[in-house]
Amino acid sequence: MQQQQAQANDTGKQRLLVLVGPTAVGKTELSLELAEAYGAEIISGDSMQVYRGMDIGTAKLPLSEQKGIPHHLIDICDPQSPYSVADFQTECARSIVDITSRGKLPFIVGGTGLYVESVCYGFEFAENGSDEAFRADMERYAAENGAEALHRKLLAVDPHSAERLHPNDLRRVIRALEIFHLTGETMSSQLEGQKKQSPYELCILGLTRDRAELYARIEERVDLMMEQGLVDEVRALLGSGIPPHAVAMQGLGYKEIAAHLRGECSLEAAVELLKRDTRRFAKRQLSWFRHMKDIEWIDMGENFRNNLHRIHGIIAGKFQVNLEYTSNQSFLDGGNVQ
Repeated sequence: MQQQQAQANDTGKQRLLVLVGPTAVGKTELSLELAEAYGAEIISGDSMQVYRGMDIGTAKLPLSEQKGIPHHLIDICDPQSPYSVADFQTECARSIVDITSRGKLPFIVGGTGLYVESVCYGFEFAENGSDEAFRADMERYAAENGAEALHRKLLAVDPHSAERLHPNDLRRVIRALEIFHLTGETMSSQLEGQKKQSPYELCILGLTRDRAELYARIEERVDLMMEQGLVDEVRALLGSGIPPHAVAMQGLGYKEIAAHLRGECSLEAAVELLKRDTRRFAKRQLSWFRHMKDIEWIDMGENFRNNLHRIHGIIAGKFQVNLEYTSNQSFLDGGNVQ
């Protein structure tokens, strides 16, 4: 297989390949195939995969299944430590420079919309300040009334941000409320005011599936996580001293199973709640990405063989390169990409 080096093109911008879509849509397997075809290194665009020890619930790909492709921004932070979109921007920009300098193509793969979009378009986050007392009040309110009740507060003042943020994403929900509290402006209006001009030569692919098929895949994924030992993983995290209210423990899978371990619900109820919350999360992910520009959408359903050729055409057109595929013909012929 002939590969082109991923240097900056004649615009002076570094090339950046991006693959987004809702959870369980099929990003992982496709990303490996594309990374092999284009000599890419993968940068995780998932806000939860940065945390060490949180493997099953975040669907991290085991090292043995990564096909020797380097993966960046995974397992870089302890669950007790905060990790922000600004942190991600900094680390991701550093990774892009490093990967490009070695003649490889930087390839962001993930479903955390704000993280990915902030890098793609070089968002500048205003220093709106902070109000620790307000944050503490909101945390107490959530603890006493539930994450859904706090989310309704955000819905009342900033419906666009509420649509995009999962109720369990307490840190970002509180931050959105804090921005409104401090400035009188909504977080969504600040994001809409971004210039949306990329510092990179971008190629963004977005994956979709029929909703019923996507929901069935979500249920299968949750069942697999349970078989792989999600309960034991959450128990070990809590046993290591990570408090249940830690931001990392508000992630999908961790919050629900932690509630079961505290005796607040049966395991069956926790699993059903996780499936429901994951379906809702997938809808929010799609809503976010549909507001992004420059995305070339690919249906992961039928006629996927034709879509593979379309994907290669999109990438070649965006980056103005010609690649000859000789050693990966099974991929081009419509191999089973899950």
